[in-house]
Amino acid sequence: MPQKRNVPAPMKGILDIDSKLTSVICNTVSKFLPVRTFTTYYKGLEYSCHGIIWLACWLTFIWFAWSRSLFQMQVNFLIGLFIDIIAVAIIKAFVRRRRPVGNKNDQWVTIGPDVYSFPSGHVSRAFFILFYFFKLYPLNEFIVLCLCVWAVAVAFSRILLRRHHLLDVIAGSILGYFISLIVSLIWIDQSTAEYVVSYVSDDKLEGGEYHV
Repeated sequence: MPQKRNVPAPMKGILDIDSKLTSVICNTVSKFLPVRTFTTYYKGLEYSCHGIIWLACWLTFIWFAWSRSLFQMQVNFLIGLFIDIIAVAIIKAFVRRRRPVGNKNDQWVTIGPDVYSFPSGHVSRAFFILFYFFKLYPLNEFIVLCLCVWAVAVAFSRILLRRHHLLDVIAGSILGYFISLIVSLIWIDQSTAEYVVSYVSDDKLEGGEYHV
């Protein structure tokens, strides 16, 4: 059970308004898009931005798409994922905001601070990914557009599943942007990226047939 934190009166007023506004959004949208009907889609979006899934899939991607030309992009993106997960955990542990009333405790994995609501880790991750492939490693416009739609959909799904309040989602999107800025400031060069990747498999780096 999440511990309750004493909140200053002005902040409590803001949080109460945020909670009520979140309920209004959920209740209004549910009239047109019943939650029961769309729960499968919302849950799909939830899984699509889960931190553990992204870490596992990205490490798998590094292994199977073994290419020196990709190492720098892959390693910097991986660093961003770790920064995102750590930053969200620290903020949640400090703020300790309860999740909205009506949230079902049926998430795939909740560890430690993840039981708290502020900020939304799924949204911070989605927007980090969006900004990464928009600014730091630009992909073509169609893919960026798809990522934009996906990120916004993830944000709305977090509210409609009552996982998060509106402010949690807004904070998550801002945090995702700042994480992309941090990654741009500490951007790892090619030689360092190859050194990091060597921990995955020295054989692949040394074996000629794996060089690209």
